[in-house]
Amino acid sequence: MKKAILYILGVIGIFVLFGFEIASIYYIMPFPGSQREESIDLAYFLVSHAQYFRIAGLCLLAYPVVVFVISGTTSQRVMLISLFLLYLIVFYQVNYRMRADAMFKQPRTVTLLNVSENKVESDKLVLGVSVNEQFRAYPIEIIGYHHQVRDTIGGEPIMVTYCTVCRSGRVFRPLVNNEPEDFRLVGMDHFNAMFEDSRTKSWWRQANGEAIAGPLKGTTLEELPSEQMSLRAWVNQHPNTLILQPDSIFKDAYAVLDKYDEGSMESSLEKRDSTSWQEKSWVVGIRQDGIAKAYDWNDLLRARVIHDEIGQTPLLIALESDSISFHAWNRDSLHFEIQNNELRDVQTSSKWNWQGKCIEGPLQGSQLKYVQAYQEFWHSWVMFHPTTLSYKPVQD
Repeated sequence: MKKAILYILGVIGIFVLFGFEIASIYYIMPFPGSQREESIDLAYFLVSHAQYFRIAGLCLLAYPVVVFVISGTTSQRVMLISLFLLYLIVFYQVNYRMRADAMFKQPRTVTLLNVSENKVESDKLVLGVSVNEQFRAYPIEIIGYHHQVRDTIGGEPIMVTYCTVCRSGRVFRPLVNNEPEDFRLVGMDHFNAMFEDSRTKSWWRQANGEAIAGPLKGTTLEELPSEQMSLRAWVNQHPNTLILQPDSIFKDAYAVLDKYDEGSMESSLEKRDSTSWQEKSWVVGIRQDGIAKAYDWNDLLRARVIHDEIGQTPLLIALESDSISFHAWNRDSLHFEIQNNELRDVQTSSKWNWQGKCIEGPLQGSQLKYVQAYQEFWHSWVMFHPTTLSYKPVQD
């Protein structure tokens, strides 16, 4: 009878160990069903108390293993030892192979080159950043794999981030309580990348820089302006830019994202749905005057210019001739149209460049105010902006 109880305790111990390891990774990685649950608090509890679950499982297991190894039947010994060895395999896979920062490693070197030395193709999508009159372009295929790249621009540290499953690019100051902080990729929440800071172990959501679990819950990182466009378009605006180069050690990893820019990936998590307002449809998302609004990418492709108002802000969204480089500005009282691939206002027919500056005509020298805009999957934008409005074009 005693051996039967010990055997049951041993099996329970094994299942505690197995159950914890599987649950600890299930809730923060894109397994079936896991990212559609409100489970971030449970996931954080499991991961932050890992040592207690493992100790409990090992305590339940240790004495039965010793007893059965010494005096149990051969089948009992084989069963318990096999289960324990299987646990070691699961432990290794979960913690050293399936962990987010083990699957998506940081670049070994961060190399930035000027335009004349650059090796990145000019039609590739980039996140463009400018700080203190210094300019950088970060190809999405590179940061999409790494999820974050650290850099210093204009004397300021920055953290360039991208989540390919949300198609969301964000740039933050990596400062917590005004102190420089290091972050590691820890997993996902509602399909959005999460980072863990090195000191408090809080978890931070990539889509808005908010700490969603841990001691700093509710805190947000400061976001810096960024623009998504083709490298060619960015270079046309900023010919003295530096451009992030691929790290050769990750050549194969980058190659997996070769078709990501145009949305033709085979992966259902990253492939674009070309119809409108589906989970994987592309939208342009904008937050202004406390209001969030989404614009269907197909509408922008058709119209090339969209006029709207968000709160008190008269808005212009314009698409360049490459059909991938877009811009958003406060248009004041002006209306615009594209003539021969040139942006002109209707009122004075003045010509404007793609930096929102009037370069010819009665309004020459005027400057439109930049508005932060993102290209994103619809499921991501609506998840993190649940009260978002959806733009509907006026029918002629």
